[in-house]
Amino acid sequence: MIIYFTGTGNSRYIAEKIAKKTADRLINVNDRIKRNDNSTIKTDGTLIIVMPTYAWRIPIIVRDWIIKTEFANVNRAWFVMNCGSEIGNAAKYNMELCDMKKFTYMGTAQVVMPENYIAMFDAPDKEEAKQIISKAEPVIDNIIGLIKEKKKFPDLKNNLYDRFMSGPVNKIFYSLFVKADAFKVDDKCIGCGKCEQICSLNNITVQENKPVWGKSCTHCMACICNCPTEAIEYGKKSIGKPRYHI
Repeated sequence: MIIYFTGTGNSRYIAEKIAKKTADRLINVNDRIKRNDNSTIKTDGTLIIVMPTYAWRIPIIVRDWIIKTEFANVNRAWFVMNCGSEIGNAAKYNMELCDMKKFTYMGTAQVVMPENYIAMFDAPDKEEAKQIISKAEPVIDNIIGLIKEKKKFPDLKNNLYDRFMSGPVNKIFYSLFVKADAFKVDDKCIGCGKCEQICSLNNITVQENKPVWGKSCTHCMACICNCPTEAIEYGKKSIGKPRYHI
């Protein structure tokens, strides 16, 4: 069983590649969270968790969903995390989650994929994104090989910087930065409602043909990066930046 959460497609891309080579079934966690669905998921003994990296850990909304959801027959669990640069000490918290769920922890793997967090960083243009994905392909293939052989992922580096970023900085980052207040829409908006449709937290409603953001947001960047007319901005921080979605 493969479960994945995605904002702009990186995790979906990796999950689909794993599914193609392993013949495992895919579950889109976005859809489950959007429907508030915590119904039991039956597995064949293995669970592959493919997630983006939010502030050097898996997204809080995904962690909470996993905690609330019953997984039947899970013996082994692998974590595959994509990121723009690094995942810090995320492995520690993935291991703790496995202990809580009574899964055998099989390790955490890092895959560098194109950056999408344009609320803070620059996203690559199309050609640069293609190059980053091309470099990720052998990494993904190696991950698939280890999963098929039921082997653990190699341990990742774990220094003071990694522990600091995944520990105190993660908590500070969420409390100070992960908010929807800065999202706005300009006159290019056509009122198509795509942002409302793809928001996993149901935090966007279209009112008078314009999106309105609520107080629940995980900063997945799905709304801003998937807008067909690039009508959404995150304050002044996203102006002029490429929108990335795979």
